Amino acid sequence: MNYTFLHPHFFFLLLLLLPMIGWYIWKQRELNASLQISSLKGFSRTRKSRKTYLRHFPFILRCLTLILLITALARPQSTNNLREVTTEGIDIMVSLDISGSMQAMDFKPNRLEAAKDVAIEFISGRQNDKMGLVVFAAESFTQCPLTIDHATLINLIRDVNFGMLTDGTAIGMGLSTAVSRIKDSDAKSKVIILLTDGVNNRGEIHPLTAAELAKTFGIRVYTIGVGTHGTAPVPVSTVFGQQIQQMEVRIDEEMLREIADMTGGKYFRATNKNKLKEIYEEIDQMEKTKIEVKEYTKRSEEFIPFALLALAFLITEIVLKNTVLKNLP
Repeated sequence: MNYTFLHPHFFFLLLLLLPMIGWYIWKQRELNASLQISSLKGFSRTRKSRKTYLRHFPFILRCLTLILLITALARPQSTNNLREVTTEGIDIMVSLDISGSMQAMDFKPNRLEAAKDVAIEFISGRQNDKMGLVVFAAESFTQCPLTIDHATLINLIRDVNFGMLTDGTAIGMGLSTAVSRIKDSDAKSKVIILLTDGVNNRGEIHPLTAAELAKTFGIRVYTIGVGTHGTAPVPVSTVFGQQIQQMEVRIDEEMLREIADMTGGKYFRATNKNKLKEIYEEIDQMEKTKIEVKEYTKRSEEFIPFALLALAFLITEIVLKNTVLKNLP
């Protein structure tokens, strides 16, 4: 709730307080009576009356009365702003490859951690959309169904790690699980972001079959191939412990591009973390939620309490000046 004044120029009348205070101080000098006596010894032990301290109180009440009356004339108003938001929802499922090859260190610290960080940034920027997460390796499962609770989703993304599934790359399974989770959504726009760094080598469903399924339900699939060109350093367990070996980067770009084209999406290649951020930013721009905002402003007059308080102060001043603080002639 906000407070505004319909006639704020009335506050210039507060300048009247300056001559009022000046006049009062000047008049106080003339009110000092004089009496000639032979000695002050008899008055040395006499305490000052409480009325001595209260004699300025009526003038303070008069000043407060003037301030409150001027405030009432300025017409204080309270305003309530009501906002009605209409959204055209976009539901987004992220299908994330967590196979062993995602340990490659061409992204810092590795491909999976970089993909998680960028996905979290993407989710944090889309507060009006329901989002979810599917992870896959040799098989797939839903880490988080579609939800508007982005804090929970982000925590579940942070929990994703290697070893949660049997190693392998079942792109078709990862895509079909995401499709099954989003196909019954009532959203006007349904999107899957499929991120992988390999070639489909496991699973019972072919990636293109899963893409046909997505197309049937009107789901756009954006595919992202993750990995540098040539070779990438990958930690490998050997009899001598874990060692870093250079391994060839193999991504089935032709199939990922076909999946995207078939469903009306787009294929991207991310060769480093910054490029991956740029890809998510581009998807973010292409899949913006439409928002209609209607604002209503309700104003209420608030001058009555100020006017009543001013009247109370004025009556109190009159009563005090004619009773306990009455001046004797």
